[in-house]
Amino acid sequence: MPVEESGYKKRGEPKKFDPDFKGPIQNRGCTDIICCILFMVAIVGYVAVGILAWSHGDPRKVIYPTDSLGQYCGQGKLEKKPLLFYFNMMKCASPMVLLEFQCPTPQVCVEKCPDRTSTLLTAIKNPPDWEYYKSYCREDPGNMPVPQILQKKLCPAYLISSKPFLQRCFPSLGKKGEVITVGDKETFNDGDKIRDAKDLVAGMNNATVVMEGRQVAMKIFEDYTKSWYWILICLLIAVVLSLIFIVLLRYLAGIMVWVMILLVVAVVACGIAYSSFKYVNLKDTVGSNITLKELGFQPDFSVYLHIRQTWLAFIIILAILEVIILVLLIFLRNRIRIAVELMKEASRAVGCVMSSLFYPIFTFFLLTIVIAYWGITAVFLSTSSEPVYKVFNETVCPHARQTCQPENFTSSAMKIDCPKSECLFAFYGGETPYHKYLILFQFYNVFLFFWCANFVTALGQMTLAGAFASYYWAPNKPNDMPAYPLCASLGRSLRYHTGSLAFGSLILAIVQIIRVLLEYIDHKLKGAENKFARFLLCCLKCCFWCLEKFIKFMNRNAYIMVAIYGKNFCRSASDAFFLLMRNVIRVVVLDKVTDFILFLGKLLIVGLVGIFAFFFFSGHTDAFKTAAPSLHYYWVPILTVLVGTYLIAHGFFSVYAMCVDTLFLCFLEDLERNDGSPERPFLMSDNLRNVLKKKNQAN
Repeated sequence: MPVEESGYKKRGEPKKFDPDFKGPIQNRGCTDIICCILFMVAIVGYVAVGILAWSHGDPRKVIYPTDSLGQYCGQGKLEKKPLLFYFNMMKCASPMVLLEFQCPTPQVCVEKCPDRTSTLLTAIKNPPDWEYYKSYCREDPGNMPVPQILQKKLCPAYLISSKPFLQRCFPSLGKKGEVITVGDKETFNDGDKIRDAKDLVAGMNNATVVMEGRQVAMKIFEDYTKSWYWILICLLIAVVLSLIFIVLLRYLAGIMVWVMILLVVAVVACGIAYSSFKYVNLKDTVGSNITLKELGFQPDFSVYLHIRQTWLAFIIILAILEVIILVLLIFLRNRIRIAVELMKEASRAVGCVMSSLFYPIFTFFLLTIVIAYWGITAVFLSTSSEPVYKVFNETVCPHARQTCQPENFTSSAMKIDCPKSECLFAFYGGETPYHKYLILFQFYNVFLFFWCANFVTALGQMTLAGAFASYYWAPNKPNDMPAYPLCASLGRSLRYHTGSLAFGSLILAIVQIIRVLLEYIDHKLKGAENKFARFLLCCLKCCFWCLEKFIKFMNRNAYIMVAIYGKNFCRSASDAFFLLMRNVIRVVVLDKVTDFILFLGKLLIVGLVGIFAFFFFSGHTDAFKTAAPSLHYYWVPILTVLVGTYLIAHGFFSVYAMCVDTLFLCFLEDLERNDGSPERPFLMSDNLRNVLKKKNQAN
């Protein structure tokens, strides 16, 4: 007895009977007030960072192309010049393009791309051609001689017939048989010599890294415009199937679990039988009696399948596994039955609180706001810098990548040392205090994103837990339940427990931001040769992954206890932890059984809707050919339907899983609080009492 008492104390004291306890406590006070205040201050700071970013940022920097002076094509005074023109496209073949994402050649905004091929030398002799040619110059060269124009790089040495794409002018290359052409010609004059049209290909490949992706994106967008209503119909089917599955769990949960267990036993037994069959058949085969030790290591693993000892090892391993499974079934059969009954009870609870199935829509709406705010703020922060100019040169230059000023670059020492260099716009940065702390604002943006997203998720968990706890502790279900259990639980969570929600979310956000930093460090160390550092980093990533999973599990159960008893986060987490530790085997069995059933449900729903979407959009079935839209890529709506169906099923089943977890904790509390006497009756369902062989005594 002393040993049992000491073990119980290690796992916390069980709850004692409270005659006034009737479910989630109504008379409660605010919890974790300091965390609530800290969260509010952090939100105010988050809004301030957003306002600061919006006042300095300019998303046009990632939308519109910029010329060599950092001006936006198609904006402001360049409103009528929306296209970017490269003086020498072949310079874009330089590796510098991939390093700095900038071609080492002057770039100007133009009204339209050149529709003819000519050189500066030929155009300057013909006034009409020269007038046309000057529209592609950085500035009007006046009567300046050609060598001086080229030296100052005021005008391109040549023009090539081009077409606009991605708001940039690219040579209109074609083919005559196997020969690449530009403007229907196989060669062009670059102002210095005659070149083949194929010389432009390398430059275009670097300058149009996203060309093919943009074309695909446009086709995908067109497919969405043609198929969006059919996608919505498929997603509506997913909603209906998810509801049907949750309702059917009330009747089929037991069958599904036991059939699954029998199938596992049967599969292992078949493995033993097949291994035995192969072992016997190889008896008289030449060379099959050699031992694995004598055979040694063989790169072709199929060789081992011709050895009897291999199949004997399979028989022994599978037999041990079968015995373990059967022993576990014998000793855990009652706990499996409890898990099945709890799942059936959860289906009834969801039926009594049908509004809970639509609560994920509210959570999704809040998460959309959080994600949108984070994304918009991140874009404005990343575009709130000033234009920075650097020296670009296609040859070796001591001043390469150094900052410069385009206004006086032509007379600077850098230009004298590197005559072929150019001072071009490189990226956006700055030296002001705001720009110096920009990285901290970005970090704060990411951290608050995690904190707010976790808070929204926690709010949903606590709200659902309070609603389902009202169902369990109602003596006469559903008559003794509150009129609007979900709304009442949401009100309690926000009014009294914002601090507790913020506390749990903060702990999780800290772990998640550490994981992000570890991923960033790992990315930086990709090419590092220090294997110990890589190993240590890998261990840290694994440990923090496990820590995040554990914290999510503890937070979930802590929120359930907060929703029921109204205590602070730490006390609730402690009570939940010790309650689960006192019933650790039941926890493991219920968790695995629930995970498996919900996995089957998601697989079934996604599979059914996915198969329907495939046959409909692919046109492989005659019945759907007339109704199906004509698409560039039929996999676009199919993938959209699959992802959407999974999210819908996950949303519905997350409610169901929360219901199971809540009822399970209430069930464990019920066992510790009550004994079935008239004064302390069990509030669990009759089926659960029958599984436990417990009864409520009559008055």
